[in-house]
Amino acid sequence: MPKPLSVAIVGAGMGGLATAAALRRVGIDVTVYEQATQFARLGAGIQIGCNAVKVLRELALEPRLRGGSFYPRSWNNRDWRTGEVKFDMIFGESAEEKFGAPYLLAHRGDLHAALASIVPEDCIRLGHKLTGLDETAAGVRLGFANGALATADAVVAADGVHSVVRDMLFATAPVKFTGRIAYRTTFRAALLGGNAIDDCTKWWGEDRHIVIYYVRPDRSELYFVTSQPEPDFSIESWSAKGDVGELRKSFEGFHPQVTQVLAACPDVHKWAIMDRDALPRWTEGNVTLLGDACHPMTPYMAQGAAMAIEDAAVLSRCLDGVAREGIAGGFRRFEATRKARTTQVQETSRANTWLRGRTNADWVYGYDAWNVPLAA
Repeated sequence: MPKPLSVAIVGAGMGGLATAAALRRVGIDVTVYEQATQFARLGAGIQIGCNAVKVLRELALEPRLRGGSFYPRSWNNRDWRTGEVKFDMIFGESAEEKFGAPYLLAHRGDLHAALASIVPEDCIRLGHKLTGLDETAAGVRLGFANGALATADAVVAADGVHSVVRDMLFATAPVKFTGRIAYRTTFRAALLGGNAIDDCTKWWGEDRHIVIYYVRPDRSELYFVTSQPEPDFSIESWSAKGDVGELRKSFEGFHPQVTQVLAACPDVHKWAIMDRDALPRWTEGNVTLLGDACHPMTPYMAQGAAMAIEDAAVLSRCLDGVAREGIAGGFRRFEATRKARTTQVQETSRANTWLRGRTNADWVYGYDAWNVPLAA
């Protein structure tokens, strides 16, 4: 029997873990290298679109996700002050029937934990910050800040918007600050004191917005995330604290649902919203980029993680049954299959008009990464 392909995955976020699970599904040996020393359940929600759930279903995660996530009636879009409905994107059972999978709202940490649960612990190396990458006759050689070395037949870089691998392979422009910042947090819904909120609503202001939704099936925990101008802010850390008082001031005059939520939240995180143009190409030899490393998304369509999860499924199909000498071709096929879609989502998200008015969302939520035709 020929030796299975070995793939080193750089980054253990959503895309990295989904890729590890998808590649193992087709018999490929994987090792995931992550610079963090531990996984943390940060206070952030995530929308798991029907297109992402279809991937996760084949990874045997759908029952766990249904059991721990919120199943919304819709994604409602309303005027910041009057509450007038601009567009109500109906989900629930009708969307599940139409798109072939549910739309779920979850805590980001819960989705990450679910993905981590299907990748064996001995496949994950924490505390490994990549410092070097070289293609050799024996394979792709990786060096890490802790002195460790590794060699694999191929490397998949799922190391995010500040991808070290991307910067090693390509001359890319620096990441751009959009001039906008986001506040976000999760907290116990009991703090609302009985005040009711919609399942999932984006409140559209004139130069800012806030998205609020539940992340637990019993409505016990909720999440919000904002976007607003603050051109002098530049801290991008997901764990940096924000000033709740300043946040409340910046949404004065918004609908009572919004002000009640902000009055109840105990603390918030704050980060700069960054953007980067699509890369001309993602692949160099036996190394490819995936997810935010090659097509980073602004958060306005709630599709960033979904695109990385779709990438994982398509990549596994492109490498299924491929010998070592066919890896580079498999990576090029992966890029050719995914590039038009991810660029379209990237550009649509950047415009920040998604669902603001009547929208045909079929092209996003109807996509099936396991069955979409692969490029020639």
